Amino acid sequence: MGEFEAHMQNFFQEFGSGRHMVLSTSLHDHVTSRMMSVIQMDGLFWFQTDRHFRKYRQLAENPRVALCADNIQIEGLCREAGRPLDNAAFAALYRARFPSSFGRYTHLSGELLFAVTPVYLERWLYRDGEPYLEQFLLDSRQYRLSPYCGG
Repeated sequence: MGEFEAHMQNFFQEFGSGRHMVLSTSLHDHVTSRMMSVIQMDGLFWFQTDRHFRKYRQLAENPRVALCADNIQIEGLCREAGRPLDNAAFAALYRARFPSSFGRYTHLSGELLFAVTPVYLERWLYRDGEPYLEQFLLDSRQYRLSPYCGG
């Protein structure tokens, strides 16, 4: 395993199976954001939403999205991936991580599953009290860890 892959594996292990994140979408230069329950599975970020919501129309016309939680920012390309219950691995993880949302929404007829392929990951790390910016450029498989010096 190379350096890039080792750092990616560490990132995904620390991220865990899922968390609440802000999903930002846009259409015609109008950006909207909302909290989502997001599952991380096989290096992709998965969520479900109703096909009648504004974000669905935005995703259908513009697959570029951003996800954010705590000290993590993710930019990626989103694709529709069928119905949530048709993906057994997603459904099992979602049920385990977000049981309330699973029970309320996953079975609804309008719910669709989406997968975000990350193209850029960034997070702030602190070592001995000093800030570092960790960056993953997935298209070029580059990894950077830079001390933050300000200005």
